[in-house]
Amino acid sequence: MSVTHFLLHRRVAGVRTLELACGIVLIALVMWVYGVKAQAGRERAEIAAAEADIRALNAEIRLLRAETAHLEQPGRIERLAAVYLGMEPVPAAREASVEQLPALRAPPPAPAPGAGA
Repeated sequence: MSVTHFLLHRRVAGVRTLELACGIVLIALVMWVYGVKAQAGRERAEIAAAEADIRALNAEIRLLRAETAHLEQPGRIERLAAVYLGMEPVPAAREASVEQLPALRAPPPAPAPGAGA
């Protein structure tokens, strides 16, 4: 008896063996497709969550950049320096020209005694 004859003519509980095998293959394919679809759904949810995180971080970056721009305004820094540090703009009489810079250079520090050994 050949395999083909067995599959076509043998009956198990009133169902041909070929039909039973095709039914099992069909059930396996349905389960596999369901598993792949469920995995794709999970991945889609992960991607959506990552995109939401990216949007939230981009909004936070824009907020921080706006806050930095506000905090770094020269007029604001000048006011704070004047109020809290007593600093004021340098008068023009205290500004040095390029030719005066070598004379204003601080002398190099003297070596410490006993440091040369």
